[in-house]
Amino acid sequence: MSVRRLDPNQPESFAFTPENLETAKKTIAKYPEGRQASAIISLLWLAQKQHDYWLPEPAIRCVAEMLDMPYIRALEVATFYTMFNLSPVGKHFIQLCGTTPCWLRGADDLKEVCRKRIGEQQQVSADGNFSWLEVECLGACANAPMVQINDDYYEDLTAENFEKLLDDLAAGREVKMGSQTGRKSSEPAGGLTTLTDVPATVGGEG
Repeated sequence: MSVRRLDPNQPESFAFTPENLETAKKTIAKYPEGRQASAIISLLWLAQKQHDYWLPEPAIRCVAEMLDMPYIRALEVATFYTMFNLSPVGKHFIQLCGTTPCWLRGADDLKEVCRKRIGEQQQVSADGNFSWLEVECLGACANAPMVQINDDYYEDLTAENFEKLLDDLAAGREVKMGSQTGRKSSEPAGGLTTLTDVPATVGGEG
């Protein structure tokens, strides 16, 4: 596992917005007295989403204080889990699955699109719109290759429709989540081959 360090450039402070503070308090209240530290991952995730999808050091310290836990324990959690981004990311943060099913279906082509348009991994594009990172399985193997952008999945990708997706995101146009080829869920790419003619009634009388 690679060493994960905090970004050298940090904001001076962090505070939850009133809305997120209320959410944090409700999350903490789910745990019994003395077990509030169990909310650490939920609160760090909330802080990351508020702070443009990356987690600054003051946010880690803020969460530790809210949970009455040593700062070093909160830091250990933040630096252990790769779901927490410790440096700034683009407005649209692309997690590109490179595990075997996606690789076999063309993930390398998607990487080339990212390199051409954005640069190398963990590099924010000049316009601030994009950054990307190759990750392990995201659980949509039947719809490979796929990426996760912020909170949403985009599946059945090719180099061409992936480039169009990035164009639309950069332009602020509405985009379609899920399959980019129109298939529903994990149906066969060529269409249904079974249960295409369901009888009007099932079973006999009596």
